[in-house]
Amino acid sequence: MTSETQYDPWRALGALCLGFFMILLDMTIVSVANPAIKADLNTDINSVIWVTSAYLLAYAVPLLITGRMGDRFGPKHVYLGGLVLFTAASLWCGLSTSIEMLIVARVFQGFGAALMTPQTMAVITRIFPPDKRGTAMGLWGSVAGVASLVGPIAGGVLVDSLGWEWIFIVNVPVGIIGFALAWRFVPALPTNEHRFDFLGVGLSAVGLFCLVFGLQEGGTYDWAWGVWLLIGTGIAVLVGFVYYQSRVKAEPLVPLVLFKERNFSLANAAITCMAFAITAMMLPVMFYAQSVRGFSPTKAALVFAPMAIVTGVLAPFIGKLVDRTHPRYIPAIGFTSFSVALFWFSAIQEVDTPIWQYMPPIFLMGIANACIWAPLAATATHDLPPMQAGAGAGIYNTTRQVGSVLGSAAIGALIVSRLSAKGVDGDVGGGASGPLPEQAKELFNSALAESLILPAAVLLIGVVASVLFGRPRRTQEQTAQAKVPVATA
Repeated sequence: MTSETQYDPWRALGALCLGFFMILLDMTIVSVANPAIKADLNTDINSVIWVTSAYLLAYAVPLLITGRMGDRFGPKHVYLGGLVLFTAASLWCGLSTSIEMLIVARVFQGFGAALMTPQTMAVITRIFPPDKRGTAMGLWGSVAGVASLVGPIAGGVLVDSLGWEWIFIVNVPVGIIGFALAWRFVPALPTNEHRFDFLGVGLSAVGLFCLVFGLQEGGTYDWAWGVWLLIGTGIAVLVGFVYYQSRVKAEPLVPLVLFKERNFSLANAAITCMAFAITAMMLPVMFYAQSVRGFSPTKAALVFAPMAIVTGVLAPFIGKLVDRTHPRYIPAIGFTSFSVALFWFSAIQEVDTPIWQYMPPIFLMGIANACIWAPLAATATHDLPPMQAGAGAGIYNTTRQVGSVLGSAAIGALIVSRLSAKGVDGDVGGGASGPLPEQAKELFNSALAESLILPAAVLLIGVVASVLFGRPRRTQEQTAQAKVPVATA
């Protein structure tokens, strides 16, 4: 097994990136399969949206405590346990015969992902010194960016060739390989004693659920007073959660002291905006491609292939620049580019727009993604003390997932609202059987194009957060990380 003299941080990073890639792939791979799932399981748009939202919500809520679990029980062991749960739940998803069964299976898949994700970031923070961490985060960030964009392409090929079930079943062999690699190459790092704030977990879970459920189901209940009460309750509980965390004397679930680090706070705000946007944009663009244009899932996904290619090619190079440049420049360029690209895409989106006209904004999205994922992760973790690596990773990934959850819920509610305002039934078209009726295409397309303005606007908040980044500092404690002893696995 691994030991201090044997372990190679780059091999460990590679093993972790495989599992991380699989997790993030499942956040977006479903987007291209939504019309097929809708048709095959005979359900409506809102229920299909919950296939994604249930996963994201179950992923987001436990992240705060699973980060601490890695500090307490060792990131390697928690990661492996999560990988087993994720892989088993993936098989369950693939065998589901109803929308309800699929949603429940996605919840368990989300729990497995929540166990795994903080450990990847925490291990990178602990085994790479600050002057090498930008390069390491560049690879980690390229996985995050590429997985978010490759998901629809892989999903399209699988849906067209084997059926939507296989977007989940394919995780089983990948999960087995990932387990073997992580068992062999990921070091068993020293652990620390931590107490677990279960009241904090409960408050955060209740607050997030009320907020997301209210946003997503609002249109179903015509935004009645009960919906607004639920949303208000969620916000109030989350505010109470923050206040409670400020009063906990021992070990709070969220160490608010970490937010005294300016760059950590701003990076969390920025990654929330990015996750919101990348999740929110996929639903309308895929429904546009398949329902309005009548493309197959594979053809719809391949339209966005340049975005994934550009991100994958540029991300490692940009990761190397992170260690040499001020942290504000690269992500500010990324957020600005992404926002411009979405406004551009929305402005030219018509029923008969030639596909080549979409290529410039799609290429710009690829450049933007490469400039955002890795630089933000490196900036967020650079000044964190090693003993808080798990907590910091948990917070960062939680805010990212909260952004994804809110993006999924908000875009679903907005699309349904815009369709309703135009007098279009949200259940028309969108199935695997073909495009929308001709008379509904214009209105449906208009609603989808208008919905893209939401993620484009949210990205502007990321621009502001990036511009406010300060120059990172290097502490003696961080420098010593290069010499952290590794326990025998």
